[in-house]
Amino acid sequence: MKIAELRIKDFKKSIDFYEKLLSMGVSSKNMERFAQFKFEGRNISLMNAYFDRDNPDLTVTKGQYVEKFDNLLAIAESKNTHKFVFNFWTENLAEERERILDLKISSLVTEIKYVNNVHPYYYFQVEDPDGNVIEITGNYDGDIKE
Repeated sequence: MKIAELRIKDFKKSIDFYEKLLSMGVSSKNMERFAQFKFEGRNISLMNAYFDRDNPDLTVTKGQYVEKFDNLLAIAESKNTHKFVFNFWTENLAEERERILDLKISSLVTEIKYVNNVHPYYYFQVEDPDGNVIEITGNYDGDIKE
């Protein structure tokens, strides 16, 4: 099962962001059109929304199948409503926040916060290059800034 497939605007920038965030390289890639990060039996897929538009005459034959490309530009350029949030878990939340701050991969890195929805937990948020919100949760023993 996939976690998500994102149609993104800047393929190289997004790959760089997710490689650093996930501390792993791309697991598989199809031209400059598609990249996957596979971990723990799941994956995140990045689809370059501009590839199909920039390669209108490209066809790829795989056996008896001819791959047709879709122009995904409208999806990638639509307003990000921030209704979808990735949620990742880490052993040490404070260390992970410092690691991400040191990487300088996001203009938004919130303070660590506490919430009690279904159960109490701590988290902080970052944004990917397309403005998708990523929530990092995990073990935390520190104080929360008010």
